[in-house]
Amino acid sequence: MQVWKFGGTSVGKPERMHSIRTLITSDDQQKIIVLSALSGTTNALLSIAESLKSDQPDEAAEKVEHLKAHYDSFVRELYKTSEGLGNGQKIVENEFSYIRSLTRIRPFTLKQEKELVAEGELLSTQMFQAYLEEAGEDSILLPALEFMRVDADGEPELDFTERKLRELLRSHGGRKLIVTQGFICRNPRGEVDNLKRGGSDYTASLIGGAIRADEIQIWTDIDGMHNNDPRIVKNTFPIRALTFEEAAELAYFGAKILHPSTITPAKMFGVPVRLKNTMDPGAEGTLIASKTSDQVFKAVAAKDGITALYIHSLRMLNAYGFLRRIFEVFEKYKTPVDLIATSEVSVSVTIDKTDNLTDLMAELRTFCDLEEPDYDQTIVCIVGNFSADHAGVALQVLKALEGIPIRMISYGGTEHNISLLMHGRYKAEALNALNEGLFNLKEA
Repeated sequence: MQVWKFGGTSVGKPERMHSIRTLITSDDQQKIIVLSALSGTTNALLSIAESLKSDQPDEAAEKVEHLKAHYDSFVRELYKTSEGLGNGQKIVENEFSYIRSLTRIRPFTLKQEKELVAEGELLSTQMFQAYLEEAGEDSILLPALEFMRVDADGEPELDFTERKLRELLRSHGGRKLIVTQGFICRNPRGEVDNLKRGGSDYTASLIGGAIRADEIQIWTDIDGMHNNDPRIVKNTFPIRALTFEEAAELAYFGAKILHPSTITPAKMFGVPVRLKNTMDPGAEGTLIASKTSDQVFKAVAAKDGITALYIHSLRMLNAYGFLRRIFEVFEKYKTPVDLIATSEVSVSVTIDKTDNLTDLMAELRTFCDLEEPDYDQTIVCIVGNFSADHAGVALQVLKALEGIPIRMISYGGTEHNISLLMHGRYKAEALNALNEGLFNLKEA
């Protein structure tokens, strides 16, 4: 069995749903199809929630009807028969009736907001399954809320998913196509929750790991992961193969095609992940697996919104326990660290979560000296095969970035990542310089 995930742009128009049906029925492979909400829907639902939290019910109601008009138009183009259209219209009426009921609840809490946002995936999957039924396909809808659950820390309970999903699949094992929702799940209280933004990729990987799938395919609107950011660098190319570790680094440090959490379940069970393009199904895409080529430089990614902290010990030399105390403060305020550089008496760290920065810095000052933080920084990450046998790797990177001020360098933590911190204003210049210096591709 394979798991195929289609994102919002891939299902965002009726003709694209038609194309997906052609794709998933092109062979006899049994598949679980994971769908996101139609493009724009999640943002629209979040906007409705904001109006309700701001106590503007009339504005929320207007937004609801505007969104419903979009779905009314969508189903008229999606279905080919009067019976199919009737089923599609019934789905839309039922779900928007529930959406309207949520908007009347006072106070409008986070619980209702999560239920509201989940409607995007509930709509897209029901509509798509009704379309498959209209076309006579051997398919069934399997609700993710029956097998996808997170714990009190918001982490997926993979053992629960594996057990429940296998039970459900035994009940419907003969079906060729099994449609389910990405993103949504239940929490320990049984309430509707989610895997955070971009979580449909994560859903597909969790399912793929749970059933030990032959392959997980993530279908988007780009032909695989590129060697650089195509929104900033014009002359890029798709990467044919990456290891799980390389792909995870690129996803975490800014490669938008893949959600950062996606790789973990797939890697855990050795399930290959293939990135494909719904607009160009014949393109090879990118295969993420245990092994890859020996190419030294694979790709570059960048992560924005970084804050750098510079911490100095008050005890100066031989200050054992200093790092432990620092990271206990970061743990207390639930603030992950991206990069770290140390000397005998100083530590520099970068963070992208600044919700508790004021309190965190106040506590650090009880036993440290702090410089003023650097805001609006960017981490540029170069991924590849940087084993000890490859000489001159760092030199080539730094030579490419000659003339660009660099605040921190992280090299040697793994054999496949060099990360550099710089001000965000240099990001585009750095990405283009690395494209030329590492891949010999000048700006087009």
